[in-house]
Amino acid sequence: MNIKTMIHSPPKVRAATCEKHGAFEAKCHLSDIWTKCPHCAQDERQAAEALEQARKREERLREWQARIGQSGIPERFHERTLGTFVADNDAQRYALAFSKAYADTFDQVLKTGRSAMFIGKPGTGKTHLAAGIGLQIMREQRRSVLFTTVMRAVRRVKDSWSRDNPENEGKAIAAMVFPDLLILDEVGVQFGSEFEKNILFDVLNERYEKRRPVLLLSNLHKDDVTAHLGERIIDRLREDGGKLIPFTWDSHRGK
Repeated sequence: MNIKTMIHSPPKVRAATCEKHGAFEAKCHLSDIWTKCPHCAQDERQAAEALEQARKREERLREWQARIGQSGIPERFHERTLGTFVADNDAQRYALAFSKAYADTFDQVLKTGRSAMFIGKPGTGKTHLAAGIGLQIMREQRRSVLFTTVMRAVRRVKDSWSRDNPENEGKAIAAMVFPDLLILDEVGVQFGSEFEKNILFDVLNERYEKRRPVLLLSNLHKDDVTAHLGERIIDRLREDGGKLIPFTWDSHRGK
């Protein structure tokens, strides 16, 4: 059969009906092959795109797990979800509401790279809420999370200088830039030297450029946090709606 006789130019047109979307105009460009409902076709494309995005996310998560292993969230906090945080006063309720909204809208958080700082007294639930955010986005959105202290982050880069370490400095920094969410605990425990500030700046600046958010936890006052991290880092954490959440109540430990 001559292919030219099978091609319709202009295409044939006829009225058709979709059980789901109602009437539409079907077209035939080749032989007796008619177009389907355009709304159904769009739904199929969107479903296929969502499936492909989910597949890529699964691959990315497996890659993350292969490179880094566990999220680093301390075992003590594996059951500390947002639902188990007890809020008895307005300040606690505000911190919990922020954490829930942050986790629930994490897709939007990723679009801007919006970060947050949990700052206040020891034992007030900063790690609980940060871990709860991490656990929720890993479980419900299959996002990757890395929980580490500032001291471990700096030590990881230092250790990469060893000849016996297969991870070089670039890979050490990339491993902390890779996850969707980085939780940095114990800010202020380190010495606050220019060397440490430069390492942290390399990590946090690259995350800033890639719009990957950071949750920063510290028992220090905001001014002391700035002194330890440097104004450049704090400025980046403030951008795109970055929040400082104060934890001003007494410690829960021992109660």
